Amino acid sequence: MLYAAFLKMLIRLLTNSSLLMKSLNLLLLSLFLFFSVQLVEPASGQTGSNVPEWSTGLVWYQIFPERFHNGDPSNDPVSARINAPEGWKISPWTGDWYQRAGWEQRVGPRFYDHVRMRRYGGDLQGVIDKLDYLKDLGITAIYFNPIFDAVSMHKYDASHYHHIDRHFGPDPQGDLAIMQQEDPADPATWQWTSADRLFLHLLDEAKKRNIRVIIDGVWNHTGRDFWAFSDIRENGEQSEFRDWYKITGFSDEFTDGFDYEGWWGYKGLPEFTESGDNLHTEVKEHIFHVTHRWMAPDGDVSRGVDGWRLDVAQEVGTGFWREWHALVREINPRAITVAEIWDDAAREYIKDDLFSIVMNYRWTYAVHDYFIKRKISARDFKRRLESLRNDFPDRVNHAMQNLMDSHDTERLASMVVNRDRDFKEGSKIEDIGNTYNVNSPDEKEWDLVKLIALFQYMYKGSPMVYYGTEAGMWGADDPDDRKPMPWPGMEFDDEINHPWSRARNRDAVEFNEELHQYYKQLADIRNQHQVIQSGDFTALHAPARDRVFAFARHDGENNPVIVILNSENGEKTVDIRTGLLSGYQDGTLTDLVSGREVQLLPGGRIQATIGPVSGMVLVRVQ
Repeated sequence: MLYAAFLKMLIRLLTNSSLLMKSLNLLLLSLFLFFSVQLVEPASGQTGSNVPEWSTGLVWYQIFPERFHNGDPSNDPVSARINAPEGWKISPWTGDWYQRAGWEQRVGPRFYDHVRMRRYGGDLQGVIDKLDYLKDLGITAIYFNPIFDAVSMHKYDASHYHHIDRHFGPDPQGDLAIMQQEDPADPATWQWTSADRLFLHLLDEAKKRNIRVIIDGVWNHTGRDFWAFSDIRENGEQSEFRDWYKITGFSDEFTDGFDYEGWWGYKGLPEFTESGDNLHTEVKEHIFHVTHRWMAPDGDVSRGVDGWRLDVAQEVGTGFWREWHALVREINPRAITVAEIWDDAAREYIKDDLFSIVMNYRWTYAVHDYFIKRKISARDFKRRLESLRNDFPDRVNHAMQNLMDSHDTERLASMVVNRDRDFKEGSKIEDIGNTYNVNSPDEKEWDLVKLIALFQYMYKGSPMVYYGTEAGMWGADDPDDRKPMPWPGMEFDDEINHPWSRARNRDAVEFNEELHQYYKQLADIRNQHQVIQSGDFTALHAPARDRVFAFARHDGENNPVIVILNSENGEKTVDIRTGLLSGYQDGTLTDLVSGREVQLLPGGRIQATIGPVSGMVLVRVQ
């Protein structure tokens, strides 16, 4: 470390000093040691050089396409594509989520026997139609869950990487005909389907609104309908692609004539073969061609995606990731890559030759422990956040996707309703069944949702909102976190059913305009104050007992922004001393959330009374 070398030099000087000078120098050395612990250098190989400048200060929005908006009912999925049971049909967008249709009741007695067979018809035209909504919401970047051609509603079981899902575009049958004309193993034969072209149009429309777009890359596994795996199913040991997958043996005793390894034991997601820490050479080459196709369509980087979110990043070898990242940065040095990593392994994957950032689930755990579970104090919360920031350079921290919920978690609103549970305690509602509360939040619980959102938008990093969280959606873990988006003007059935046939509240399902306006206000505050997007972070008030947490966002030039968060159930008065405002002997601070004014006391002191479960964002009036 640089400061360690400096200390050695300082110590050598001390040994040659007089007794008096030694005492003085020891004092200086003690001060240096005290402050140097704040100067933690990033891990080896990590400077943030692979984090593009445009990724600082973003407001992300995650879209699960099949449930976002049905902009073109003519392309809705058909039963033959998804191997649906008799009587299957598209589910009504506005129906009671837990109400089972006739075909669902015939599949099995439990709600979870059939729900993943549902389709609602969300598509790319639906996203295009709502880009102005996202722009108005203050969104500056979109992360798409998988959009490649696949059988499932979640699309993590790709049939083709080099084509957008046929039912996300305007001509599913025409697209299928195009696919059948190609040799998927030969990129020279690849064509552009109508769905592919619509996606490129979506990218163009997003760029016009200054919205960046990244897509999900799933390089660990495919679906059983993936073209190469289908060839093995058809040709067995004679298939030229037999080495692409982790096949454990060929025999007539197996259903397909062979056995293989599936992701986490699930046969619906066969895994690619790896050699050492790399993928099979031919698999890697195919993925490289796919990567180039979507980053530089027809060789034009300006028409391509701005980066990638990479699924189960730890389950693919770092040898592959290093080669893949070299390709990505050769194609577009300003692209961003986001790893799905939930734990401390994030430190090993954010490197200059690896990923730019991660989905910041470690931050989510800390926020959940403090605001929702209330298992740590404000002081401990401050320490947890500091530890996370110290793992990475500033450039990385500013770009981190700070999320509360996603397609892999319960909704934020339901976290608050079930606040006695740890984050991700029981990963599926099937596991926690009769003990999980599926009702919507009450008024006080919505206040906590808003307080958490306030912290998310004001903290260092880039907030990411899961589609519909800003509209008041609630729901348990997968699949209940993937309900259809309740758009304004739609009339939904009330939720009156329960997945386990228990009694429950009658909950009205509608677009929560008040919450939506609050999220919009938070984005406006963030987007209008550069210091919130890219400034430093300093904790100002983090006591060991009460639950008031205050911090400043500052950069040494502009007026700092002071944020005070009270997660107590009662009103609190705080007295905060900050040298950041010491240059002002008096004046007025305005709360950008409520419009209230707070007097600035001599010496830069702030004395404010803050209501229960609420927050303030204070700036000095010029």
